Amino acid sequence: MTAFILVPGTFTGGWAWEEVASRLRASGAGAHPVTLTGMGDGRNPAEPGTDLETHVADLVRLIDGVDDPEIVMVGHDYGIHPVFGAADRRPQRIARIVCLDVAVPGDGDPALVSVPDQALRDRLLQQQEGPAGDGSAGAGPAGDGPWVAPPAPGEWARTGSTDGVPAEALDRLARLAAPQPLGTLVQPLRLTGAAAGIPTTGVLCTANGASIAMVEALVGFGDPRFLELTRPGVTFFELATGHWPMLSRPDELAEVLIRAAAGEGHVLAAPADRRPAHLRPFLLDVPERPRERTGRVDLHLPDADGPRPAVVFVHGGPVPAEARPTPRDWPTLVGYAQYAAGLGAVGVTLDHRLHDVADYGQAAGDVAEAVELVRADPRVDGERVALWFFSGGGPLSADWLAAPPPWLRCVAATYPVLAPLPGWGRFDPRFRPVAAVRTAGRLPVVLTRVGKEDAGIAATVEEFLAAAGDCGADVEVVDVPNGRHGFETIDHTEEARRAVDRAVRSVLAHLRD
Repeated sequence: MTAFILVPGTFTGGWAWEEVASRLRASGAGAHPVTLTGMGDGRNPAEPGTDLETHVADLVRLIDGVDDPEIVMVGHDYGIHPVFGAADRRPQRIARIVCLDVAVPGDGDPALVSVPDQALRDRLLQQQEGPAGDGSAGAGPAGDGPWVAPPAPGEWARTGSTDGVPAEALDRLARLAAPQPLGTLVQPLRLTGAAAGIPTTGVLCTANGASIAMVEALVGFGDPRFLELTRPGVTFFELATGHWPMLSRPDELAEVLIRAAAGEGHVLAAPADRRPAHLRPFLLDVPERPRERTGRVDLHLPDADGPRPAVVFVHGGPVPAEARPTPRDWPTLVGYAQYAAGLGAVGVTLDHRLHDVADYGQAAGDVAEAVELVRADPRVDGERVALWFFSGGGPLSADWLAAPPPWLRCVAATYPVLAPLPGWGRFDPRFRPVAAVRTAGRLPVVLTRVGKEDAGIAATVEEFLAAAGDCGADVEVVDVPNGRHGFETIDHTEEARRAVDRAVRSVLAHLRD
């Protein structure tokens, strides 16, 4: 018989799994909902020394006490860290690990890295350093020890989407939540690699921003960490709900867990082209133009006398700080800039420091600095500039839409994110183009929309277009019905080529107006 060990996430105990456990038992399986040390109903907080190793030890003891021949460990949210820690110590007992709406952690990763609320992450880091910066933990938000207080009632969405969770279940979540020991979140996970070959299943909750299509796109980037997801024994399922499926969809979740234990699920194929998708050739054969580099900014220059209008291409992200080549050398950005230069404008690519969803303020400063550098160049007509934003760079358009300067003649956006995505936690309201467009006036906006977009990103685009329609904003939509996110290097179709040409020529026309 298969026994499922069900490990909860932050602030919760085994009680969160009761409905799922009941359905698993009814199917003939064993079910062990876990309440980790100190994570009961909140009335008896853990001892101050409780950390990740404490919870790993909890699970090792449980594994040693289970007689069933096959154990499937299920980790939700924070719970995946002690799951992998315990599996690393008892790999021969574990038949499969299920990651419930959470990524696979690596050796040295603290659970802190997966906390979606950046404000909370910052507080945790400060607490980890201690009041004197000596590494001693200070008093946590619970106010009386090194713990992190659970969200207040009504604020659980900052831990992940609560889509589909009934009101009474949310009330129970708030009532029974326990303070999370600080050490469980900041202590690094230590793995020997013993569990590396255990079959793994990812259960992705689409209303929280995760999907199989998104994982496939990450695999396409060629990062060896994501290519690991194509190895034998790795499968995926989707659930159309938020981050708490044990509360919102217990029947469906139980069924998925049983199927996962049987080895079922979607299997990812390794890409035929091992080059990362974003480093494949641009879809247009663009003649090479002169290119000059100053700091983080590259100018792609046209054959022209006198100052020319400029298009500044702003990459998406977040992009890891160590990524090489950096975005200003990516074929898509270079292709657009060179194409604009071939048509008589100065094309500009740049690197900005959007390395995390908390970095939009920093990245916005980099973009503003780059724009001023470009406008000051004598080869640029500083009164005729367009800004073009891609993908996760979309939120950076908000500043320019909210208060367009007179020299800004057009804003363009290609498969953009235009509002915070599920799972981003608390997000600076400054970077919400869906709100900023209401004060954009008659500033032209050229928006390229792909038909095969991630549902979460597509929803932000539709919200933006609805807001633009309400206020009469001047938005031109360039549709690529069969295009995918990042289509310029992966969809070399005539439809895609026409869309790029139309968008570029439309932006340049606004620069001539």
